Amino acid sequence: GGGGMASPGHRDAPELPDFGLLKRLARDQLVYLLEQLPGKKDLFIEADLMSPLDRIANVSLLKQHEVDKLYRVEAKPARSSSDQLCFLVRPRIRSVKFVADIVNADKVAGRTRKYKIIFSPQKFYTCERILEEEGIYGDVTWDEWSFYLLPLDDDIISMELPEFFRDYFLEGNQCWISTVSQALQLMSSLFGPFTRTYGIGRCAKMVHEIWREIVEESEGDSLGRKPEIGQVFLMDRDVDYVTALCSQVVYEGLVDDTFRIKCGSVDFGPDVTSSDRSIKVLLNAQDKVFSEIRNEHFSSVFGFLSQKARNLQAQYDRRRGMDIKQMKNFVSQELKGLKQEHRLLSLHIGACESIMKKKTKQDFQELLKTEHALLEGFDVRESIGFIEEHINRQVSPLESLRLLCLLSITENGLAPKDYRFLRTQYLQVRGQGVFLGSPSQA
Repeated sequence: GGGGMASPGHRDAPELPDFGLLKRLARDQLVYLLEQLPGKKDLFIEADLMSPLDRIANVSLLKQHEVDKLYRVEAKPARSSSDQLCFLVRPRIRSVKFVADIVNADKVAGRTRKYKIIFSPQKFYTCERILEEEGIYGDVTWDEWSFYLLPLDDDIISMELPEFFRDYFLEGNQCWISTVSQALQLMSSLFGPFTRTYGIGRCAKMVHEIWREIVEESEGDSLGRKPEIGQVFLMDRDVDYVTALCSQVVYEGLVDDTFRIKCGSVDFGPDVTSSDRSIKVLLNAQDKVFSEIRNEHFSSVFGFLSQKARNLQAQYDRRRGMDIKQMKNFVSQELKGLKQEHRLLSLHIGACESIMKKKTKQDFQELLKTEHALLEGFDVRESIGFIEEHINRQVSPLESLRLLCLLSITENGLAPKDYRFLRTQYLQVRGQGVFLGSPSQA
């Protein structure tokens, strides 16, 4: 699901493949599917497909293909007056039931209209079973939108499947494995054939086996082509939980920690924009300010930005001694770029200030010290003391839980008395309910 960091280009590195192709293919296929239901229609969209869809097709493109109103798939469905309803959903049981409720309500009311379900990125067998159980199998048509991969940056591609982790690693549900294999096949057919594939973990092994089967069924489509991607590494998340449980210390990581980067963009609120509104900012290599600081340790970012602000001011000041011709040149060629850079600079400086405030309140340095001790395996009693205090100060229940997980993993499980003690502390402060599903000595 997640994406890694984009790295600054190395001079000897080959050109990256054009991953924009993935977007264009997804857009074309979506348009094709909407055209399968000619005429005016209302579109119901599953909440977690909204951001990815936004990166592929804007509202005006949907309107061009006669989408009239847009609704969110939610507990209380909106009343649509259209004669044609289209549902863009994940292959989840509750989404199919959502459609069934609308269709069955129409039946009771004696109303006939057309329904089309578009499953993204694919349909599961369980979806058909629910259609049958709900008695609407013959009333709807369905299709698949093979939108497996979304490029978030020049070198980051995401499947945007947040529930993969929970389904596979917590519940042992393997339904998404075939989805990952299909995504791999898509990459291979566009940018392969891959020369070598390496994997670590059980999930990686299953994905690879299913992918090989798909390749054998569709042989020949990429033969004789020069691969743009040579090697693929598949890694299971459970091979390394530690990295995900440590505090982030580079700028991009801290922006994610503080504001949550969703689908490659972030919402900066009024405290960052120093106005009364929020601004949605795409964080990628196109943002020239961001691309210079994304991988920098947070301690050096602020200095870098203030230096940049001074340079920018100096460029603005150059116009003081200009004659009319130079001024005209300056306005037509440089001013727009400077203004854009100025806007980005003030946003990132604002973000830095927000992060600093939050981290000072959280006693960030002490937190890092404790994490370091846990990773090195010394002063365990002291670390447990810090975690207990962290829980009691109620800085952030989620951060406390993260520290508890890190403690458990680095100590290879906890002594029963430590486990009981910390669990009791956490629940007293947090209230019941959060530990319900967790195995003891998790």
